[in-house]
Amino acid sequence: MNMDIVLGLQWGDEGKGKFIDLISESYDITARFNGGANAGHSIERNRKRITLKSLPSGIFMKNVQNVIGTGTVLDPVSFRKEILNLQLFDETVQPEKNLVISKKAHLVLPTHRLLDIFMEDHPDYTTIGTTRNGIAQAYSNKILRQNLRVCDIESVDFKSRVQQILQRDYRLLANGDMVLPSLEEISSEFFEAVEFLKKFTRTETEIFLNTALSEGKKILAEGSQAAMLDIDHGTYPYVTSSSTTAAGASSGLGVSPKKVGEIFGIAKAYCTRVGNGMFPTEIFDYLGEEIRKKGNEFGSNTGRPRRIGWLDLPALRYAIMINGVTQVILTKADVLSGMKSIEVCTHYELENGKIVSVSGTLPENARPVLKSMEGWGGDISSIEDASDLPDELKEFLSFLNSELGIPVTYLSIGPGRNQILKIKELELVK
Repeated sequence: MNMDIVLGLQWGDEGKGKFIDLISESYDITARFNGGANAGHSIERNRKRITLKSLPSGIFMKNVQNVIGTGTVLDPVSFRKEILNLQLFDETVQPEKNLVISKKAHLVLPTHRLLDIFMEDHPDYTTIGTTRNGIAQAYSNKILRQNLRVCDIESVDFKSRVQQILQRDYRLLANGDMVLPSLEEISSEFFEAVEFLKKFTRTETEIFLNTALSEGKKILAEGSQAAMLDIDHGTYPYVTSSSTTAAGASSGLGVSPKKVGEIFGIAKAYCTRVGNGMFPTEIFDYLGEEIRKKGNEFGSNTGRPRRIGWLDLPALRYAIMINGVTQVILTKADVLSGMKSIEVCTHYELENGKIVSVSGTLPENARPVLKSMEGWGGDISSIEDASDLPDELKEFLSFLNSELGIPVTYLSIGPGRNQILKIKELELVK
């Protein structure tokens, strides 16, 4: 059996959680391979919505094992709150029974959040627009070999090691004139959360996953954020602090690339972005606000309004290329319903040529070239057969298939869990 991968192809918030929730019943294991509580995958259950942060999106499936992998960073305080919120949302969920955490995953300490806030607000540092959850601080200390891992919580000197780091960070922050909460208060909350964390199975998840594959089990690797936010290949420095690509799934979970099967790439019918950074197709007029409101484009983790832009094919081609995407899942098509026309960026023009595939950088004089396409009318949210989609939407999907070189195989037509259609190539032909 192979490990399939689901990841975002734009700047995040593409609807990965919904798609994973839809297909996870077909897998034995869902595994998070990167990021931490800075992610937010929204799931709908019984007409209610919940945002999962550190937990894999298969957590609601009783017969699916869920893994928080080695490439992630785990905040015990945030994790405890997430579990308690999950059980209030659905009391039938029993995460102690179907969640496994990597012993090698790194911990997010209380001062990591404070350092995050300090750097975001201080004029000596570049303001990135982070979620201020301390994720980058945990990863940076991981690289510096100054951090603690999940396996360390069983060490006899764990508390003293934590206190040493917290006191060091407090001295640094105090020198920066930051108003700080009580060290005793944040320490107490952290150690209480660590005791809660001990209730969950912790193991060498790379061995667990590879053993499962050898036994013929199916694994779905779940990425947080998206390709254009990758620490290496994204729009640096306005990126996340981990590897968000398919290659990151292999390194973050310890599964060989040889064992990867399908790579599902999720993209919206338009683009959104939270925080600072390159966004060439951004819409600044009333239309952007209209799409934002209709699509409820506010951060699932922070509530911040998302920036809105037209679909960027050069960026999408690049994301598909570096990830080896085999299938595209297109979301939010219903949000564009009713528009007389929609725009798609096909390439960028320069004085001496054009760019058809954008990486993490773009020359300042590059101008996005937009193709206007006929919009589709009516309410598509209740359509059950893809053959009944409006001809204009079929034309749009056919255009994407041709431009991207790989098929759009699923189309989301509404926010509901079951409002997603499987697309066949024949259905796109008029």
